[in-house]
Amino acid sequence: MSRDPRYDLLFEPIKIGPVTAPNRFYQVPHCNILGHGRPHAEAANRAVKAEGGWGVICTQEVEIHPSSELTPFIEGRLWDDRDIPQHRMMTDGVHEHGALAGIELCYNAFHAPNLYSRIAPMAPSSIPAHGINPIQARAMSKRDIADLRRWYVEAAKRARQAGYDIVYVYAGHDMTVLQHFLKPQYNQRSDEYGGSLENRVRLTREILLEVKEAVGHDCAVAFRFATDELKGADGLQAESEGRDIVAMLAELPDLWDVNISDWGNDSSSARFEPSEGYQEPYTAFVKTLTRKPVVGVGRFTSPDAMVSQIRRGVLDLIGAARPSIADPFLPRKIDEGRIEEIRECIGCNICVAQDMLSAPIRCTQNPTQGEEWKQGWHPERIAAAASDDAVLVIGGGPAGLECALQLANRGYPVTLAEAIDALGGRVSRESELPGMSSYARVRDYRENLLRQRPNVAIYLENRLSAQDVVELEIAHVLVATGARWRSDGIGRQHHFPIPGIDRLTVMTPDDVLDGAPVSGRVLIYDDDHYFMGSTIAERYRDQGLEVCLVTPASMVSVWTENTLEQHKIQHRMLALGVEVIVSHELVALAEGKATIANVYSEAQRRQVDFDTLIMVTARLPRDELYQELLAFEDRFKSLRAIGDCHAPGTVAAAVYDGHSAARQLESGEDIYAPLFTRDLPVLE
Repeated sequence: MSRDPRYDLLFEPIKIGPVTAPNRFYQVPHCNILGHGRPHAEAANRAVKAEGGWGVICTQEVEIHPSSELTPFIEGRLWDDRDIPQHRMMTDGVHEHGALAGIELCYNAFHAPNLYSRIAPMAPSSIPAHGINPIQARAMSKRDIADLRRWYVEAAKRARQAGYDIVYVYAGHDMTVLQHFLKPQYNQRSDEYGGSLENRVRLTREILLEVKEAVGHDCAVAFRFATDELKGADGLQAESEGRDIVAMLAELPDLWDVNISDWGNDSSSARFEPSEGYQEPYTAFVKTLTRKPVVGVGRFTSPDAMVSQIRRGVLDLIGAARPSIADPFLPRKIDEGRIEEIRECIGCNICVAQDMLSAPIRCTQNPTQGEEWKQGWHPERIAAAASDDAVLVIGGGPAGLECALQLANRGYPVTLAEAIDALGGRVSRESELPGMSSYARVRDYRENLLRQRPNVAIYLENRLSAQDVVELEIAHVLVATGARWRSDGIGRQHHFPIPGIDRLTVMTPDDVLDGAPVSGRVLIYDDDHYFMGSTIAERYRDQGLEVCLVTPASMVSVWTENTLEQHKIQHRMLALGVEVIVSHELVALAEGKATIANVYSEAQRRQVDFDTLIMVTARLPRDELYQELLAFEDRFKSLRAIGDCHAPGTVAAAVYDGHSAARQLESGEDIYAPLFTRDLPVLE
């Protein structure tokens, strides 16, 4: 197949100052928690994207000095010359595939509490450090400002030695000293670096000019700038100071990389920003004020949307972080006319959650993300089948679909059996909840490709018994029959059934997703702490029902702090009129009445009335078939439970487990062995 001529525009070379990008696909800086602690993994992760056709590949934040370091987060580091070889490994891998390499130099100021260096953080003015750390940043002196300018210059020179083609000056996400100087709520200085906007822009201007001089005539300088903070008059606004800042600096950088702040807005989940190009209202003005190329993001996966951005004069280059994670080969697939093979980002922010947890990156759609070096996994290549043996995959949910697809890609003859009349399992059901429609992409991508594979047979409405499976005489059997929600209240808070629950009619998310009738006042007990409890509450409030959500956590959907959604979820609950009771557990139940107690003081009790009780606590694997098959294990060459049937978890975990099982089939190895390919520290 060949490229559709409508998309030729996306493959035009673009000049960025003294360098030229081979096309308009631009992987903007994004974190992956590989960084300085896992340099081989970092280099492999970025190089795969260059192989996949992204014309520019950038790092994550790269610390330029130990007075601003991001412990416990393992981002990039360029403190001194000893860090250069790690970066050279990354740039060599990117250059091998003809792409440009960019580095995001960063000084986080009071956003970095310096838990490793123990150096007091600095800021434009005295202010508490970011987060809840009992640390205060000191106001920067003129000497400190001079040092900062020197550190930027020294880091820029090292970046050139490391082979980078684009060096960033970064003022975004409410994380960096330059943005802090721009904002009057952080900058209360009375010298030439504070007060008027011109004064607050002064440091950024100085550093842009000095970095340009430092990198010479064969390296570009990019300025990453958040044009709007979505805080109205309490923050930078595109229509006022955001626009003025762009006008003041318009021709200084070689490239404008524009977005919105903070990170929760820039990387908003699809639940709250379902459309591609959602940042356009805040960034489209930039091209009207500068002759330099502009790159921006918007969770772009459609080539038509990308072309529209360029033709309408919104952007010159199509920026991506999450779409490049979900499909490192997105540009090549467009180039080769394989658009239907794009693994579209679902905007779930599991990748972000890993960063928040200081753990290596992962992706719901792309299970090879972060495993390129550690396990040698490639997003588009997989080892050929070790034999002609047939494989049976039982269950067409996310684990079963991924496993079947990868087994088919290896060349095995695959039979996929699904008990109901449609594929997708939990993602089909969960995608019907408010804001969750993008989860259907997990199903659609895999089902579409499976139906094109000649070595795959799909049988719907085919509920197999253990005897049925044995009689099929298929060599390898993988059971992906999913999990069910518990109805007894056992979860994180309760390790025994809640007193009285056995005498009541109790609903679970399975009943909700099955469309069971609900009436009257709805009480949701959320001990799961992810998205399920709040999406169910939203569904029933949208239907006009009275809803009360009780959780033992101190916040609604507390785990979604990691996906940058928690404050938006809690705001939505309150805006919808959901009664929210936090830090309370269920201690007893009777018909129509729940007794709840404060988790910190059981003496503080109260009653909550309900007509419908929905328990969102924990799940149990639907592994009955697998357990029965274990009695016949000697009849198979291999038998394995995968996904939620093995251990209930996220959709990302299910997809990963299905993928891993497909790669490991007939490997004859300890399935845990690949996990221990490690980046080991070098003793000096």
